[in-house]
Amino acid sequence: MTTLITHPLPVLAVGLALGSRLIAPRLLLAGMLAACLPDLDVVAFKLGIAYHDAFGHRGFSHSLLFAACMGVLGALGCRLLGSGPLKAGLWIGLATASHSVLDAMTDGGLGVAWFWPWSEQRYFLPLHPIEVSPIGLSRFLSQRGLDVLLSEARWVWLPCLGVALAGIGVRRLLRRDA
Repeated sequence: MTTLITHPLPVLAVGLALGSRLIAPRLLLAGMLAACLPDLDVVAFKLGIAYHDAFGHRGFSHSLLFAACMGVLGALGCRLLGSGPLKAGLWIGLATASHSVLDAMTDGGLGVAWFWPWSEQRYFLPLHPIEVSPIGLSRFLSQRGLDVLLSEARWVWLPCLGVALAGIGVRRLLRRDA
């Protein structure tokens, strides 16, 4: 998995690129939280549920069905999010799905159960350069954790910074020309 520091960054980057007129601040924040939500499945370890189980890590909570369900919840809560139901649903659903995309770009673990409940097969993307984060604070607070953060900086943080800055720049140019 990538770290909880990294999972909300693509959502933040796209939100900043689009601007607060398109993505209300509450919707942006909800999307950032939704991008972290699938990793609540680590509780399964404490409950004795094996990693490879459908309800284990990177199982059902990393599926496209789970992301779609989160999108439905976003649509239902659209007023709280300061948006219409279609926009809120799509934003929250895609934000949740972005978590699984990042996890599928890591170099370890069992992959992501995108098509659960129809298939329990786990998938990685063809490009998976991000170093997988160790589970557990003591393992993370080590050289291995630093290596993971450097990998995430290269493959996620810097591209996200580029997306955010490019979007902000384009919006400024469009405003100036209007």
